[in-house]
Amino acid sequence: MADTLPLFLAAQPGLEAALAEEARAAGFLDPRPVPGGVEITGTLQDMRRANLVLAGAGRVLVRIAEFRAFHLAQLDKRARKIDWAAWIAPGTPVRVEATCRKSKIYHDRAAAQRIAKAVTDAGAVLARGEADAEADEALRLIARIDDDLVTISLDSSGAPLHRRGLKTFVGKAPLRETMAALFLRQMGHDGREPLVDPMCGSGTLLLEAASMASGLAPGRARAFAFERFANHDPAAWAALRTPVVPPDGPPRFFGFDRDQGAITGATRNAEQAGVTALCQFACQPISALEPPVPGPGLIMVNPPYGARIGNKKLLYGLYGALGETLRTRFAGWRLGLVTSEPALAKATALPITPGPHVAHGGLTVQLWQSDPLP
Repeated sequence: MADTLPLFLAAQPGLEAALAEEARAAGFLDPRPVPGGVEITGTLQDMRRANLVLAGAGRVLVRIAEFRAFHLAQLDKRARKIDWAAWIAPGTPVRVEATCRKSKIYHDRAAAQRIAKAVTDAGAVLARGEADAEADEALRLIARIDDDLVTISLDSSGAPLHRRGLKTFVGKAPLRETMAALFLRQMGHDGREPLVDPMCGSGTLLLEAASMASGLAPGRARAFAFERFANHDPAAWAALRTPVVPPDGPPRFFGFDRDQGAITGATRNAEQAGVTALCQFACQPISALEPPVPGPGLIMVNPPYGARIGNKKLLYGLYGALGETLRTRFAGWRLGLVTSEPALAKATALPITPGPHVAHGGLTVQLWQSDPLP
């Protein structure tokens, strides 16, 4: 096995550059944004560390083989030359996925079957049926055949990395934790300035900011697929997982929502995440919003878009009220607003500009940013 291997950090389309910046800041060498994610080269320990510490990565894939194949028999022969035992212990359940694009091998299912046969003949067990989204114990093996080049990767993450294992309450149409973390990064937030979310829901933005401020690894509370790899080194993994030390206050991350149920749930989520000392929540409408501490600071908000929640026509008044409150009470603060509707963002009448389009649950959203408000 090579000392270093190609690794792929999956990202929401539109956030590849932000994830590359995070990976660079975390010390990963030469992160290269590509469509759908970021490519890096690293060791197995880098693979483990990427899963643990990168807040914006959706998955970490490790490339274990690459070769050309122009027909199924050739794919079968070359797949059998891979040292499967180095990665997959006998009896381990495996789920094989394949996609074919601009290749002489064009049948996804047939390609997956040939690779699955090579893997099971080496001792693995083929998983049956659809994957159980979070509890599935099967390792996920991904084959991509693009222009006759076969790339085979193992998913080292398992459940998607936005599932931190830190929340039991989930609000309506929340941001993924990975998206929240990268939007905070795009706003230049490093955890030191005060942060206000006027419509906090389950508290995702605040929990991500508080974890960042405390140096708490986003993957601190969950397990990963690589822990079931044949080459897993428990001692090396234990060396990465430093003890979690709960942060001290005073609070500097403030969440508000007019729904008391959301506030109760967000408070519970902060307790489970171990960041209660840094967060403070209160039930109140936009009209009651005031700076909870002297500014300047950052306002981050993910209001309803009217696409899945709320009547879009009625939301213009909500966005307008938000803009009026921030304009009259939050001079010097910066705003980051996430929405799928440019017309709603403009209804704030605030000097905000849109960032790249980002795919989000069947929608396309943008982060609208301001300089310090006048």
